[in-house]
Amino acid sequence: MEIYFAGSIRGAEADKPRFKRFIEHLKGHGRVLTEHSFDYDYTQEIQLDDYGIYELDTGWLKDADALVAEVSSPSLGVGYEIGKVEAMGKPILCLYRRQEGRRLSAMIGGNRKLKIVKYDSEEEALSAIDDFINAIKEP
Repeated sequence: MEIYFAGSIRGAEADKPRFKRFIEHLKGHGRVLTEHSFDYDYTQEIQLDDYGIYELDTGWLKDADALVAEVSSPSLGVGYEIGKVEAMGKPILCLYRRQEGRRLSAMIGGNRKLKIVKYDSEEEALSAIDDFINAIKEP
């Protein structure tokens, strides 16, 4: 199984360690196409220009069997990726970490085509990942 993991890269530096733990967990279910995306030090500029990033990422979206998106921090890119994958008819899990003073986007929260899990602990998120992947693997 090929999995595309999405999370706010440029706007949620503090979330990167959690994203890496989610990716490590996802690797137990298959190949994570975007694994390297969260290893980069974003205090410097990436080697690809914006068009190169777009081409690379949209290619991976086409190759992916499923999308797991961490949507706690607003991200235009993650929202775009969710829309693209939804249009492709592929399964999507959105993980939202409950935070005081913040709310999930209504465009995500109101979309009944998405599997949305609100979590308080990483263990809850990891369990949701397992449930999601196991459900889409079942015949």
